[in-house]
Amino acid sequence: MDEYMKGSVRFSRRLFTLGLLVFAALVLTALFVSGLLTVPAAYDVNFQEKNLLPGLRHPFGTDWLGRDMFARTLKGLSTSIIVGISASVVSTVMALILGVAAATLGRKVDVLVTWFVDLFLSVPHMILLILVSIAVGKGFLGVLIGVAATHWTSLTRVIRAEVLALRSQPYIAAARALGKGPLWIGRKHILPHVLPQFIVALILLFPHAILHEAAITFLGFGLSPEQPAIGVILSESMQYLAAGMWHLAFFPGFCLLLVVMLFDALGENLRILLNPGTAQT
Repeated sequence: MDEYMKGSVRFSRRLFTLGLLVFAALVLTALFVSGLLTVPAAYDVNFQEKNLLPGLRHPFGTDWLGRDMFARTLKGLSTSIIVGISASVVSTVMALILGVAAATLGRKVDVLVTWFVDLFLSVPHMILLILVSIAVGKGFLGVLIGVAATHWTSLTRVIRAEVLALRSQPYIAAARALGKGPLWIGRKHILPHVLPQFIVALILLFPHAILHEAAITFLGFGLSPEQPAIGVILSESMQYLAAGMWHLAFFPGFCLLLVVMLFDALGENLRILLNPGTAQT
């Protein structure tokens, strides 16, 4: 009976975790698709409806130009998600390549990769992100390259340490003794071990990328003011808060926080499901 009860509890926890994972994925997908389908006409300038408080016609109200804040927020969220996904993919792929190379291609490569990691970590993260974004020319491409080029360092260290630990395992030595080459060992033993961590790290990088994109855009070093990005919306709303137009910052900021929390929940629950130590608890 005790074993049956323990099995039921484990199944319930896994089902609950899987449910949270699916819920977060569905909400994020719905927000992303809604933003993509939002046409510019939905948030055009309309001086006859400016400075309206939230209501049935405009759930998030309108701004000083009469633009619908709900449509602008959805469009801004989709832009942030695109930047976050693209930058996270580039960063994690860079980290995987550099981490594996540092652990498998000899001491000289290891020293070079470690030196690059230390170099990037020696500069404050936000300053480095702003410098890269400005150097590339700001805008969408500048933000994308800036975020991607500054989020690979920590994961590179983790992957390097994992691969180094794997290389000392007995089954790796046995595979070498049986005449298996580095490519076969990497494909059969190292990659399956590193891949779950790679996927989880990829998803957990999304919140950081989205927040940093919004931050540098808010400071004026990211996306152009013409784009309905969350950072642009929050930056523009600051000068109108004293006039009582609280909704201009509250709803976009809350939606940004919601997206970040959903991505974080998505990554954490996926980590629980993929981790052998916690998947059955």
